[in-house]
Amino acid sequence: MGENGQNKSIELPPTLSVRELADTIQASPIEIIKTLMANGVMANINQQIDFDTAAIVAAEMGFDVTLETQEAAGEDELGEIPLWRRVIADENPDDLVYRPPIVTMLGHVDHGKTTLLDAIRHTNVVEDEAGGITQHIGAYQVEHNNRSITFLDTPGHAAFTAMRARGAQGADIVVLVVAADDGVMPQTREAIAHAKAAQVPLIVALNKIDKPNADPERVNQQLAEIGLVPDEWDGDTIVVPISAKRQEGLEDLLEAILLIADNSDIRANPNGRVIGTVIEAKKDRSRGVLATLLIQNGTLNVGNIIVVGTAHGRLRAMFDHLGHQVEVAEPSAPIAVMGLNDVPVAGDLFQVVESDKQARAITRERKNILRSDAEKPRNAVTLEQLFDKFKAGEVRELRLIIKADVQGSLEPIKSSLADLGSGDISINVLHAETGNIGKNDVMLAAASKAIVVGFNVEADSAAESLADTEGISIRIYNIIYRLIEDIEMALKGMLEPETKESVIGHAEVRAIFKISRIGNVAGCYVQDGELLRNARARVMRGEEAQFDGEVASLKHIQDDVTEVRTGFECGITLKGFNDFETGDIIECYIVEEVPI
Repeated sequence: MGENGQNKSIELPPTLSVRELADTIQASPIEIIKTLMANGVMANINQQIDFDTAAIVAAEMGFDVTLETQEAAGEDELGEIPLWRRVIADENPDDLVYRPPIVTMLGHVDHGKTTLLDAIRHTNVVEDEAGGITQHIGAYQVEHNNRSITFLDTPGHAAFTAMRARGAQGADIVVLVVAADDGVMPQTREAIAHAKAAQVPLIVALNKIDKPNADPERVNQQLAEIGLVPDEWDGDTIVVPISAKRQEGLEDLLEAILLIADNSDIRANPNGRVIGTVIEAKKDRSRGVLATLLIQNGTLNVGNIIVVGTAHGRLRAMFDHLGHQVEVAEPSAPIAVMGLNDVPVAGDLFQVVESDKQARAITRERKNILRSDAEKPRNAVTLEQLFDKFKAGEVRELRLIIKADVQGSLEPIKSSLADLGSGDISINVLHAETGNIGKNDVMLAAASKAIVVGFNVEADSAAESLADTEGISIRIYNIIYRLIEDIEMALKGMLEPETKESVIGHAEVRAIFKISRIGNVAGCYVQDGELLRNARARVMRGEEAQFDGEVASLKHIQDDVTEVRTGFECGITLKGFNDFETGDIIECYIVEEVPI
């Protein structure tokens, strides 16, 4: 119950998981599951429940519940609302105040991201680390016009997207660093795709303008061609000429960042629920676990108990980005903390809880879930499943990442897909580029709930491994019309799953027995693999298949069995086939669906 005995008011989305409901109302997942069971609903912690069910549970725990609007929640295009957004949406709008923008830098390798970060730090941060810890903590704050800006000192779109894939903010603003002498490169386009997928405003820092071969007009043209029309050309993209090496244009860049921040809803409640993101974490020999946290809502204090992933602990000490020991940290502040019992994963969300007992219960439950999830196969999100989500109102667009062998293949694919996306469900091509499918493509797909489509390319082993881990579907074609046809049929809900045949065993027919009311039974010896009762079988006589159909029965000695392995004898009957001959080979196989 809230103040004066009144219920607390919260908003909930149309659907959410049991875990998300527990996080939102700060209750134990086990308590939620028990309440659901008491109301006749059996659900595990990852199961999605609808608004009405969630409202009943929340009401029993002292909350007045209303259906959340998309605008209030900052809902993304897939209808999924990250926890940190829901926390801020639950705050009273009158309590929200401006918080410093969090900025990350993306761009092509060697275009000067790290040099620019160092230049801003040395120009705007007063170096005074006496008595503090001096090592790099992954983020720092600068002052400009009496306002703070937080920079993530972990450049690279891989880190940015990995955080977003874990439900974290990543950044409020992206600075895209482009070298004036080199122009837009493949990694530049990749970085733009990651920023656009995250729906984060973007500023271009046109670096190296001091070089003799710098050509700003050419770069502006390249930017315009990929949808970033410079403000000089009456476009919406701020392009700031700079020289990180000579520390020129840095003030203009900081001014542009604050301008974008003023036009964005970057706010938090310093007195509200504490939640934020892990930037870096490591184990220090003398201090134990040292984690850098970025606070997105609320105020963190020494002595608070936090939970992050499967780690928890009471904060023993906190240090700001200059290494000074502090007692309090407010929204957008990067802070190094001591006191966690384990090293958390960068990108994980942390939150403050009331007691050690609650922290241990939450982490214990999460460890159980991780163990349970590890035992389950990860199934890729298929086109059919996305269409089912669309029909359920969960998805309004199909997100694709396209890789092709040459530019001449990309253009017809993109234009054909644009023509398809005119119905109820749209097509959003997040990234289209030439070259093989790599790890970064899969990472972008994981963060954006997208499907990777390739044309005349291959997926490298690292990409395939990550796709398997993250449950990402990679689909490769060598005929353009097949690619377009499959996606068109998926949008219409008519795509039949592709199947793959896997041979699992061979057996030689050594004797034939006639049994009344059953027919002929083949007495076989299993040469390799295994025979399965619920599989299919081909009868091979030399090179020719005499029959292809279902296994009717499988016996070992007199017992009905479900499988017979290599080296054992068995009796087998096939549905609709009696013409066995000694020496026939029975090839047993299974048919599996291939994720589209």
